[in-house]
Amino acid sequence: MDIKSELLKKYFGYNDFREGQSDIIDCLLSGRDAVGIMPTGAGKSICYQIPALMFRGMTVIISPLISLMKDQVNALESAGISAAYLNSSLSAEEYRAVIENCEAGRYKLLYVAPERLGAYEFLSLCTKVEVSFVAVDEAHCISQWGQDFRPSYLKIVEFIDALPCRPVIGAFTATATKQVKDDILRILRLDNPLVVTTGFDRPNLFFSVMKPKEKLVTLVKLISQRADSSGIVYCSTRKTVEQVCAALISRGFKATRYHAGLSETERKTNQDDFVFDRKRIMVATNAFGMGIDKSNVSYVIHYNIPKNIESYYQEAGRAGRDGSEADCILLYSPRDVHVANFLILHSAPNPELTSHEQEVIRQRDLERLKYMTWYATTSDCLRSTILKYFSDSYTDYCGKCSNCVTKFEEIDITTEAKKIFSCIIRTSQRYGRKMICDILRGSKNERILNLGLNSLSTYGVMSDCSEKRLQAIITHLIQEEYIVSDGGEYPILKLTKKCALILRENQPLSMKAAVEVKEEEKRSASGRKELSGIDEVLFDRLRMLRRELASKEHVPPFVIFSDATLADMCAKRPQNREEMLGVIGVGSVKLKKYGDDFLRAISDNADLTDEDVEKVSKPKKKKCSEKLPFSLTSEQISSLKAEEEPCYVSGIASKINSMIDQENMRKLKVRTITDWLENIGIIEVRTDRNGKNHRVPTAQGKSMGISQKEAMGQNGKYLVTVYNSEAQQFVFDNIPVLIELNDE
Repeated sequence: MDIKSELLKKYFGYNDFREGQSDIIDCLLSGRDAVGIMPTGAGKSICYQIPALMFRGMTVIISPLISLMKDQVNALESAGISAAYLNSSLSAEEYRAVIENCEAGRYKLLYVAPERLGAYEFLSLCTKVEVSFVAVDEAHCISQWGQDFRPSYLKIVEFIDALPCRPVIGAFTATATKQVKDDILRILRLDNPLVVTTGFDRPNLFFSVMKPKEKLVTLVKLISQRADSSGIVYCSTRKTVEQVCAALISRGFKATRYHAGLSETERKTNQDDFVFDRKRIMVATNAFGMGIDKSNVSYVIHYNIPKNIESYYQEAGRAGRDGSEADCILLYSPRDVHVANFLILHSAPNPELTSHEQEVIRQRDLERLKYMTWYATTSDCLRSTILKYFSDSYTDYCGKCSNCVTKFEEIDITTEAKKIFSCIIRTSQRYGRKMICDILRGSKNERILNLGLNSLSTYGVMSDCSEKRLQAIITHLIQEEYIVSDGGEYPILKLTKKCALILRENQPLSMKAAVEVKEEEKRSASGRKELSGIDEVLFDRLRMLRRELASKEHVPPFVIFSDATLADMCAKRPQNREEMLGVIGVGSVKLKKYGDDFLRAISDNADLTDEDVEKVSKPKKKKCSEKLPFSLTSEQISSLKAEEEPCYVSGIASKINSMIDQENMRKLKVRTITDWLENIGIIEVRTDRNGKNHRVPTAQGKSMGISQKEAMGQNGKYLVTVYNSEAQQFVFDNIPVLIELNDE
C-alpha cells in the first residue's frame, strides 16, 4: 500500500480512492497544477487534504464561506488532523493564536476566505512559513459566468504572485460549464494543469418535478413522509422563507430558517441547529447553499424554481452526500418563472462591475433561466437534461427520475397549435402567455372585456381545454421554437418562421403527455431506503450513540460517522477492532476514539431478545384505536366564540371538545394545544429553582394576551398561565392545524 492509500484509510476510513481522486493527488504531488471538476459528494476535499498531509510546509485552502471552513476543520480535527481557519468569526485574540501556531508549524492545513488574502498580517505569515500548496475550493466563483461569481476571488492571483516561491495550485468545483472551466484555467494562470472531469452524475439522487395546485399542502405531505430525515427547503425570497417556515412550525415540524435578512447571530444559531440535528428542516434562500457540508441531508425540496441549472444542481446536491439514496424535488409553478425573471432584472447592481458587464451578466442569467424552465417542463429524462447541460455523457432513460417512472403517450396537438398561433397573430403579437390563455379559454376578466378582445374570432375557441393543459402546450411550442417568449420583465409571445410548417404546410405536430404519474412522495425517505434488510433497531441505537458522542465533543453528529457508515456497521456487525476497520468510513484514528463504544452498542444489541426488539420496533397500539379521529366541521369551528373572562388552556380544550357530537370521537388533548403553542414560539418551558418545568408565555405570547396570575394551593401561592379572549380566539382560528396534530 502506497503512502496516500495509507493516509486515506488511516484518517478517512476508505480502502479505495474514488474516480479521479488518485490521478489528481499524484499530479499535485509531482509538482503539477490540477483542476478537479467533480459533483458534490464525490470527494473533492480528499484531493487536496491528502496532498496537504504529504507536502512539506503548509497548505492554504481558499474557501468562500465561514460555515464551510468550520465544518471542514471540525471533520479534520475529529479524524486526528491539525487544521485551522482564519476568518471574521474569530476574535482578535483567537486570530493571533492561529497565526502563532502557523508560525510554529502546528497546522498542515489553513483555511482562509479570499477577502483575507490581501491582509498584511496574513501576507506576512505566508512569507515566514513555506506555503507549498494552494487549493482553491468552489473555483467557479472566479468566473463571471459562474453562478456564484465573487470579485474577491480575483485577488487569488495577486496573492500567489506575492509569495516568495510559487506553490502548486489545485482548483476544485462541482459545477463548471466549458466557459467557466476556461476562465478558471486562464485567470488562475495554471501551469500545464491536469484537468480531471469525473462526470456530473449523482446516481444516488432521485430527481422529481411536481406541479401541485397547492404547494404548501404537497410540501407538508412530502416532509411528513420523511419525518425522521433531515432536509432542506429552498425558497426564492425571504418572505416565502418566513411564510413556509412558520407554516411548518405551526404543524409541529422542527424547522428553522436562513436568509440574508437575519442577523449574523441568528443565521449562525439556525445553521448550527440544523447541522447539529436539533432541527430537522432548514427553510432557506440560496444564501444557504454553497459549502453546506452536512452529510445526512436526505432530501432537498425547491419550493420555487431556481434561476439556473448550476444553482439547482449545486443546491440539490446537498442531499445524499454520504452516498445514501436521496430525493431532489422541484415544486414547479409557471408564476415562479415570472418571479425569477423579475429578480434577475431587478437585482442589486454590483459596484465592482461596469454597467456593460452587469448587462452582459443579466442577459446571461435570463438565458440560463430559460434552460432551467425547460428542465421543469420537459417530459424527457430529468437526469439526462442536467447532464446534457454540462456537456456530460448521458442516456435517454435513467429509471431514477419522475419522468422516467411516468407513463407518457404521444398526442396530436396540430389543431391546438394552429389555434394558439392564430390567437397570437390576431392580437398582433402584443401579449404574454397568460393573456393568450385567457382569450383562448374565453375568460370574462375585466381587462379582456375593456380591450374588446372578446370580439376576436379566437375568443373561447379552446374553452374546453384546461389552463394547465394549455400552458403545457404553449411551453412545448416554445421549447420546439415555434414561439419565442420575449420582452424582459413582462415577456410577450411571438411567432417564429417555423410556425409556417404548421399553418401553411399542414405539418402534423405532437407532444408527450403524462398518462399515469407515480407519486414521488411514495418513495421511502432517502437514506432510510438504503437500510432495507438492515436491523433498524440497531441503526437507531447507533444513531443515539453518535448523537451522545457528538454532544460531548460539540461537533455535528455526521462528523463522528456518516449515516452510510452506521448502515455499513449494521450490515457487517463487526465483533472486534479488526473487523470494525473493514467498515466504510472507519479509519485507525476514529477506531481508537470511537471504536469500542460502537462495538459495545453492536454487542448489546445482539443480546436483545425477540420480545425486546418487538417492543422497540413495533409502534404501540393506541388505546381507543376504535374511535374516530378528532374533527370538527367548518360550521362548528365558526360557532366557537372566545369568553371575555381569561381561562386556562384546559378550559379552551373543554370548550372545543363540547362541540363534538359523536360519542366515538377522540377529544382534542390539552397537550396538543400546548405543544403547538410552544413550537410556534407563543409559550416556552422554563425550569424553576426546584427543578420543576412550567409553561410560560414568551414576549410574543404576552402580546397576544397570554399572562400569568397567582393562584392559591395547599402549599401556598403559585403562578398559573391564563388566556384572554384574543388568545382563546387565536386557538379557535387554528383548529384545522390542531386536528392534524392531535393524533400524531
